[in-house]
Amino acid sequence: MTDSIDKRKAQHIELVLNEKVTGDNITTGFENYRFIHNALPEINFNDISIDTQFLGKMLKAPFLVSSMTGGAAMAETINRNLAIAAEEQGWAFALGSTRALIENEKYRESFQIRKYAPTIPIIANLGAVQFNYGFGVDKCRQIIEMTESDMLVLHLNSMQEIIQDEGDHNFKDLLGKIEQVCRQLDIPVGVKEVGFGIDGTTAKTLADVGISFIDVAGAGGTSWSQVEKLRSKNKIKKVAAEAFSSWGIPTAESIVSVKEAVDQPIIASGGIQNGVEAAKAIALGADMVGYARAILKEATQSPEDLIELFETRELELRMSMFGIGAATIRQLKETDRIK
Repeated sequence: MTDSIDKRKAQHIELVLNEKVTGDNITTGFENYRFIHNALPEINFNDISIDTQFLGKMLKAPFLVSSMTGGAAMAETINRNLAIAAEEQGWAFALGSTRALIENEKYRESFQIRKYAPTIPIIANLGAVQFNYGFGVDKCRQIIEMTESDMLVLHLNSMQEIIQDEGDHNFKDLLGKIEQVCRQLDIPVGVKEVGFGIDGTTAKTLADVGISFIDVAGAGGTSWSQVEKLRSKNKIKKVAAEAFSSWGIPTAESIVSVKEAVDQPIIASGGIQNGVEAAKAIALGADMVGYARAILKEATQSPEDLIELFETRELELRMSMFGIGAATIRQLKETDRIK
């Protein structure tokens, strides 16, 4: 079991880096929105602040290193580089699925990044379906303790699990188990999709049982049914996956739907490429914006390459704010200059 997890995690990294893993005929939806340029912003660009907070944790920018990896040899280098850069720039950091942390000691250090990131918020991550396969509150506490995390996010990846040759298919009666975890842990617990989006109705159901934040992780970026199609040795699954290449809720639509349904903080992730799209996501209702595949290549290289990329995303965000006359993240969230 542990060897197969190691191999799977390594394959995921290689495929996302080197193959076409996006869906077909589906986008994030941000191209449907435009900012109305303000030719007279009446602010000093140098006074623009992108500082923010998320569930009481201060951030220098409203950005998150989205959940990507852990539990493989290459993952240790990637997570170390990401942690160093995130600490330097004051971004939050979400770990990849920590199931491997519990089931395999071999690459445990790939999840233990606190030594590289002593001050930023770290979000541990576990597949909610694991509550039907032996995981519970005690193992969640173990994960939090071992990773020194500030929050826990439970990922929902039903479509991925069906195409994945080793997938877990039993998503029955998870809501009550999610509620138990929310009530028994003393840190915020959120929920995220993995690239197919969350709608407002589902978000409201989750909020009602105690979920503290929602990461929409919408469609338009990496499609994990397509990733697993490339890994699969099952001909039927490979063919079936093609029918779902345009499946999911575009990220922009998911943000709007969730914002209308709940008051919980929203993380926007799923195919976001630059700071302009991040600004759109915040203007539509997001509190924080996550990047994953868009920063993975630099993550394999060095913290310096990542820091340069992070600074670029931050400049793009500030320029977007300047272009509509928003001096703070709050003003960006409240702007009426997006159509």
